[in-house]
Amino acid sequence: MRTQPRMNSDSGRRDFLRHAAAVGLAAAFPQRLAGLLAADAAPEDSWKTFRNGPELRGVAARPLPEKLELLWEMPTPDGVVGTPAILDGRTFVGTLSGDLLCLDLTSGEEIWKYQALVPPDQNTFVPGFAAPIGIAGDLVFAGDDSGVMHAVDRASGELRWKFESKDQIVGGPTFDDQHVIFGSHDGKLYCLARADGAKAWEYNTEGPVNGTPVLAGPYTFVTGCDKPVLRIVDTQTGAEHSEAPLRELMIASAAIVGDLLYFGTDNGTVYAYDWRKHEPVWTYSVPNRQQQIHSSPAVTEELVVIGSRDRHLHAIDRKTGEGRWTFQTRAKIDGSPVIAGDRVYFGSSDRILYGVSLADGQQVWRHAAGQSVTGSPAIAEGKLVIGTETSSGRVLCFGAR
Repeated sequence: MRTQPRMNSDSGRRDFLRHAAAVGLAAAFPQRLAGLLAADAAPEDSWKTFRNGPELRGVAARPLPEKLELLWEMPTPDGVVGTPAILDGRTFVGTLSGDLLCLDLTSGEEIWKYQALVPPDQNTFVPGFAAPIGIAGDLVFAGDDSGVMHAVDRASGELRWKFESKDQIVGGPTFDDQHVIFGSHDGKLYCLARADGAKAWEYNTEGPVNGTPVLAGPYTFVTGCDKPVLRIVDTQTGAEHSEAPLRELMIASAAIVGDLLYFGTDNGTVYAYDWRKHEPVWTYSVPNRQQQIHSSPAVTEELVVIGSRDRHLHAIDRKTGEGRWTFQTRAKIDGSPVIAGDRVYFGSSDRILYGVSLADGQQVWRHAAGQSVTGSPAIAEGKLVIGTETSSGRVLCFGAR
């Protein structure tokens, strides 16, 4: 049964999931090395994983059209907080009501729907999908809040395999050429065979894992949500290579350029951190306005752009750590911005989606969503896809008519 979207009309557990997914759900740091992901290289204009690639830089392959319009919207009970994926004219969206949706990117028409629990029962707890969606080869991966990682056939929506951890999964998956790696709130980092879900190894993180793990050569980097420690893990064996102390807790994901990680903290400070030397290169903060940062940065060669609970989007010089400009909204910014061309796009809890010029921080586009936007957009194929939260949430798709 296909569901047609509406066209162009302007409990503690759910609240936690909205919060956890909005921060980007990552505390792991990537570095692209030739050949590491060659077996599963993404097409140029796609959005297959959280923050669009192993560096987590949050940059789209191409600009969006100059004039963005709402093309379609799809109602989603309980809302959407995880980042969607986009590939080959389709978008893949997880909802807090426990549906994994495959939608036509142009029309919003439902192609298939996979349910976390079948058959659903109104008297039975149905785990939701709060984590970012990941695509590798012909599989779509989605972790749910009961601790199950689902691997679903990308073409048909049929379950290929699933793996049960012991607590909820709020971070997205990452991939090498044969494995999927993800964390769980059971305090474990898992590495499974992509083909059949067989466990290659698990690593004890000594605390819940909120993050999306990412790769740097033979290593993955992970932090728990309760200790300011960066753990470096060998992806071939699951053995710990080393640890690096951090000054403050990271709540959201880091991005990497070369040897430098860029991330925000629970103290409202943004860091450029040399993960090889285990020391900060620069820090950025705004005196008398330091609030927690639940947003992951978007990073270009010149700028680090990040949201904050101080209601501002901050643009920082990547080399020096000096502030370039700020853009104020009316509420906290927990979602992670995405850069497309010379603009950056993001949502706010003030119920508005924004487009801002990278050059000077001036607003160039906005859309009144009518609902809080705490998730992060996926941008590819000339479209921006994002979800809104609340019990009457929606999937929104923007592009040119």
